[in-house]
Amino acid sequence: MAQSNQGIRPKQPSLSQLRAFAAVAEYLHFRDAAAAIGMSQPALSGAVSALEEALGVQLIERTTRKVLLSPAGERLAVRARAVLASVGELMEEAEAVRAPFTGVLRLGVIPTVAPYLLPAVLRLVHERYPDLDLQVHEEQTSSLLEGLAAGRLDLLLLAVPLGVPGVTELPLFDEDFVLVMERDHWLGGRQDIPREALRELPLLLLDEGHCLRDQALDICREAGRTEGAPVTTTAAGLSTLVQLVAGGLGVTLLPRTAVTVETARNEALTTGYFADPAPARRVALGMRTGAARHEEFEEFAAALRGAMGALPVRVATAGRS
Repeated sequence: MAQSNQGIRPKQPSLSQLRAFAAVAEYLHFRDAAAAIGMSQPALSGAVSALEEALGVQLIERTTRKVLLSPAGERLAVRARAVLASVGELMEEAEAVRAPFTGVLRLGVIPTVAPYLLPAVLRLVHERYPDLDLQVHEEQTSSLLEGLAAGRLDLLLLAVPLGVPGVTELPLFDEDFVLVMERDHWLGGRQDIPREALRELPLLLLDEGHCLRDQALDICREAGRTEGAPVTTTAAGLSTLVQLVAGGLGVTLLPRTAVTVETARNEALTTGYFADPAPARRVALGMRTGAARHEEFEEFAAALRGAMGALPVRVATAGRS
């Protein structure tokens, strides 16, 4: 009875064998091929023979005058070159990974941060890290955290604290909240608004899912606002929110970094500032705890802190939270 080959694993060709065969296929001369890849001629010949044995096909037709590729050799030489090229790309990518601030960095940003901080972030990357392929994803906090946990995102730029296990926060800055209202509002232009003023004001908030909505509600609760006080929740973004304010539908809270951008486009708006200590939020980078690139991300956070000097914020001291 013929013995079955089932279950017998074929030999795998080595990179050394593929490199030797590719050189012979290119030069069609053993001596020249051996010299090209720094291998002795006997070793080269042995590597090609071992590859033929591993593949079970004849690749080279050897004559006393010259070397020719067999039909199988012609076809497999193309594959061998492709494999070696892929291995070369793998080594280049590994080298890039070992070098900080190269390759891809997938940054997730919340919508209430992205329009106001990205100019500084992109300018920093362009000037200091030109080899970094920064890819930006704007999503709400819950989606960003899911993306970070799944490996879809590398780093997050968002409001903290998160209180999420497995996420390390690298604080960037703190910024106050500002009350935005119609120009003729009785609180307009004040620099000492008490938090208690929030108890009864007709407040406009972002839709469910925005962390800024939750932060604003927390501030209102701390000020003594009751659950029955009027709240309108119809805006998906800050730009819509401030236009509703300009239309006389109520007041809202904006982080300081968003005020200039969002109020400059409508003269019907004005702002007021809270008495100290003003309600505030903290913005940070979030990374997976123990991330392979943690040193790079910490350096990136330090660079971002340095780039925040022109913004109306209080830059955080270096360190994790």
